[in-house]
Amino acid sequence: MINAYNGPLEKIDNYRWRIPKSFMVSMRVDGLIYANDKLIDSIRKDSALQQVANVATLPGIVKHSFAMPDIHWGYGFSIGGLAATDIEKGGVISPGGVGYDINCGVRLLKTDLFEKDIKLKLKELVYGLYYNVPAGIGSKGDIKISVKEEEKILTKGAAWALSKGYATESDIEHTEDRGVMEGANPDAVSERAYERGRKQSGTLGSGNHFIEIQVVDKIYDEKAAGIFGLSKDQITVMVHSGSRGFGYQICDDYAKKMVHTLSKYNIKIPDRQLACVPLDSEEGKLYFGAMKCAANYAWNNRQCLMHLVRQTFEKIFAKSSQALGISLIYDLAHNIAKLEKHVVDGREKVLCVHRKGATRAFGPNHPELPQKYKDIGQPVIIPGDMGTGSYLLLGTQAAMDETFGTTCHGAGRCLSRKAASHNYTVAQVKKELEKKGIAIMAAGKNTITEEAPGAYKDIDDVVDAVDGAGISRRVCRFRPLGVLKG
Repeated sequence: MINAYNGPLEKIDNYRWRIPKSFMVSMRVDGLIYANDKLIDSIRKDSALQQVANVATLPGIVKHSFAMPDIHWGYGFSIGGLAATDIEKGGVISPGGVGYDINCGVRLLKTDLFEKDIKLKLKELVYGLYYNVPAGIGSKGDIKISVKEEEKILTKGAAWALSKGYATESDIEHTEDRGVMEGANPDAVSERAYERGRKQSGTLGSGNHFIEIQVVDKIYDEKAAGIFGLSKDQITVMVHSGSRGFGYQICDDYAKKMVHTLSKYNIKIPDRQLACVPLDSEEGKLYFGAMKCAANYAWNNRQCLMHLVRQTFEKIFAKSSQALGISLIYDLAHNIAKLEKHVVDGREKVLCVHRKGATRAFGPNHPELPQKYKDIGQPVIIPGDMGTGSYLLLGTQAAMDETFGTTCHGAGRCLSRKAASHNYTVAQVKKELEKKGIAIMAAGKNTITEEAPGAYKDIDDVVDAVDGAGISRRVCRFRPLGVLKG
């Protein structure tokens, strides 16, 4: 049973809450949580806030141990957690700060179709995705790869898909880091991880992974929406997946190894799930190199899934994806650690930024943004639950100044999968979605109950908190029409 948090929590303003570092002797910085009054009551109900305090004990941590409004209990770090460590000061890297599904992330596709254009074809589209996209636990893809080809994916990322005709140059340009982290080390990956990854390229997976057909139902910023080529009632598609069993195995391998190296580096932590090593140590470099392999695997995986989505639309509408206007707005990571330059105490430093269930939200004019988005900031894609809605936001300068260019990543669970399955039935969830005109297909019945809309926080509240705090701003909202779940 996950216990409620009973420690101190100080309200700073309507969207920020502090856990003072005086709460625990070993805390090096305060905890800072983004949430409104409604969300904070839910957040207090599990151990996630204690995890925020625990993360504040990590060697080299700077500024704060952060948590976004979609925070909930996770492995080591809370999901929705953010921490940056100073490499110059022995800053550590922790597998628990990245998570098991390395580079689980989301991409948003636009089309030139409108709701009226797909009304009579919606179920056919959902069925088409179900039969065309391998989904579910252990699902194996149609994109067969050899051992040699797998190593290329680990170092080239989404560029591998481009070389095979599964991507366009525009897709690569509109992917975070252009779909590849340089310096990936295939030699740091275990044989078991290779074995699991070889069969899962181009597969959706299970749990909260999905492909969702959506419609733009509200626009908050007409200018930004115009730059994205979006207008009311337009059809979009969201793809949410990660590094599958490959990334899981890498996290598992290194999280276990690092527990045994804590004494070597004289690191004391309140929770062994926070096992970590200095990033510039031999063990740190090995994990980072392996993690990059998983990140690259995931970017390639989502690109392959996008290719399958394009194929499905082409078949059902008997038109090319170009004629249908299917293009990528952006793809970004949720679970990752990166070396980034940020200003701390007036000085630019290279930090190891852990984002776990948190999203990069770089502000306008950042050099890593595609030219098209330079003036407005980075697109930030925030999926909600399958019964309500999702959002497109923009990164801000305030996020750069305050949160290392980071915001929330989704609605965030308020019920565990077990509790959701206990509270809901498949028939009940399907009936609820049907009333809203939402078609659903799922590889496993358990997924439908585990991912019931009632298992998640209200996405409108989550977005209200980050928008109100100024660390990202609303552009438009999407309403789900058809959902494929793993």
